[in-house]
Amino acid sequence: MNAITPLENSVLNSTNLLTSLSVDDQLALLWYVYTQMGRSITPAAPGAARMQFAEGVLNQIKQMSHGQQLEVMRDLAAKRDTPISRSYGIWSVNTKLAFWFELSELMVQGFVAPIPPNYQASGDVVQALESIKELDFGQQITVLRNAVVNMGVDPFAE
Repeated sequence: MNAITPLENSVLNSTNLLTSLSVDDQLALLWYVYTQMGRSITPAAPGAARMQFAEGVLNQIKQMSHGQQLEVMRDLAAKRDTPISRSYGIWSVNTKLAFWFELSELMVQGFVAPIPPNYQASGDVVQALESIKELDFGQQITVLRNAVVNMGVDPFAE
């Protein structure tokens, strides 16, 4: 019998908290993670990512209205079958992590719709963020990977 270690349990609990959130709350949590903790988390992903695959999608998103940009992010998180979701679905995990990092950077720069100024994080978002903050670096990366890996639509899956 394989017992789950306390470290694996912490990662599993944090992942479950994140993925149980509503689509908008998941997006807000990703925003908070990447902007509050991003400087320490993200260098692990972009270097290993093949960003040339994501650049075209990022450029498409930059050309959209803020409302359309938000819908694309919601489509990804909700796993809606769209052309962008299908493109995203075939990327590597590191490319997906780097994509969300780049998207958060574009949000900070004003090129992509930011979190609305009137957005109030729910207690569930705060709880999930706090659980992620308590993890070590490797565990935080694992939670983020777990969160973004299944977003979008894999066009090759049945």
